[in-house]
Amino acid sequence: MTTPSAKLLVLVGKEFVCVKIVGRANFNSSIDFKTLVNQLHQKGYRYFVLDLSECMLMDSTFLGVLAGFGLKMGAATPGNGCGAIELSNPNARISELLENLGVLHLFKLKEGPLAVPEDAQTHTHTPCDHTREEVTRACLEAHRTLMDINPENVGRFKEVSQFLLEDLKKLKGPAGETGAATG
Repeated sequence: MTTPSAKLLVLVGKEFVCVKIVGRANFNSSIDFKTLVNQLHQKGYRYFVLDLSECMLMDSTFLGVLAGFGLKMGAATPGNGCGAIELSNPNARISELLENLGVLHLFKLKEGPLAVPEDAQTHTHTPCDHTREEVTRACLEAHRTLMDINPENVGRFKEVSQFLLEDLKKLKGPAGETGAATG
C-alpha cells in the first residue's frame, strides 16, 4: 500500500522561500522536501518559512529530514543570524512531536497569517518517484539524525534503524548491486 505524499507548494521571494506542506508529511515526501530545500539553499536562500497550516502530521522520517535541515541551516551561518527556518502555524500534534524529539530548538515557531511580499513568485514542484533503496536510505539517515541530535531518541529509533540498515543491505544485493524495486 502506497502512502500518499504531502504536496509541496513553493513561493520564492527576494530573500526567503516559503514551502507550504499540504497533507501528511511522510517518508515518501521527505526525499522531495530534502532535495527541494537543499537546491534552494545552494541558490543562496537562507530564510525558509514552512507553512504548516494544512499539514496534518509528520512521521519520524520527515521530522528527521526537517531536523537535519535545521542543523544545516544553523551550521551554515554561525553567528550572523541569517540562516533560519520558521515553522508557521504548526498544529499542536506537530509542535508536540518536535518538542518530544528534542528538535524544537532548531526552529522559530510563528502563529498567524503569513506576510507574503508582493514580488514573491510561485514555483512548481514536481515530486519524483524514488526507488525502495532511496527511500530506505533516506529513512535510515533521518532516524540517525534524530538519534544524533537527542540521545533520548536512541531508545525510540535504535530498532527501526537496525531494521532499515538490514533492509538496505538486502536491497543492495550480495555484490553491492542497487535494488531497483519500488515500494
